[in-house]
Amino acid sequence: MRIALLDNGSLEPASHRNLRAVAAAVAARTGLVVEAVSWRHSDRIPAEELDGAPAPALLPWMRARLREGEREFVFLPFFISGEGAIATAVRSDLETLRRAGAGFAYAFTAGLAPADETGGEIVAAGVRETIAARALRRPAVVVVDHGGPVRASAILRDRVAALARDRLGDAVSAVAAASLESPDGPDFAFNQPLLAAQLGYPGFDRGDVVVAPLFLSPGRHAGPDGDLAQIARAAEARWPGLRCHFTGLVGRHPLAAGALARNLRACVPAPIVL
Repeated sequence: MRIALLDNGSLEPASHRNLRAVAAAVAARTGLVVEAVSWRHSDRIPAEELDGAPAPALLPWMRARLREGEREFVFLPFFISGEGAIATAVRSDLETLRRAGAGFAYAFTAGLAPADETGGEIVAAGVRETIAARALRRPAVVVVDHGGPVRASAILRDRVAALARDRLGDAVSAVAAASLESPDGPDFAFNQPLLAAQLGYPGFDRGDVVVAPLFLSPGRHAGPDGDLAQIARAAEARWPGLRCHFTGLVGRHPLAAGALARNLRACVPAPIVL
């Protein structure tokens, strides 16, 4: 059996380095070998930018393991939503590979925001840490995800924001949910409001606002100079009294590795259903 911590993938070396770090943390907590594998993109990162070890992409990695005779796989989804567009596409790729005649069994563990409310706990912890580090007094909070074509992701974002609000209580003045971007059209209104708009609403257009990204690893969206940071700087320029502060990323918080380890132990050594 092979176990892989699986993310979307990125062209940013820092993203795959974080995936490897989290895989190592999960392995240390469980005593199991956990490999870092990306769905796509990361295999295009030059190996010299990853300490000489290339980042594997899912389908080539699967074909190599199948050639070695492996037939059982467990995936830990390093996605915010296990029902979002990326998770759906990953399962589609695996099923296409099976239909092509590659006989194997696989299972997915629970994700980072399952019924045990881990997502809300991580966001709340990150906000508290930011409040303490910056000596903030009752800031507003925006929980922001990527946004996309699947309503389930927006429902999860809203649920995580509500859980964080419950845990933060009077430590914050308000908690809102927003998305980075959205496909065009009324069918995707569930992504609204976008972060750029939310940072202009009353209570979020002045004073201290903590932005809590529902992103797992740094990249072009959530990096130091990524899209989220640029949107925050533009809002500060538009509203001179506004001061934005970012929490750490969800995937880098120690609670994330602990949740993934618990999910893996709940799945292994349970039999994998064909």
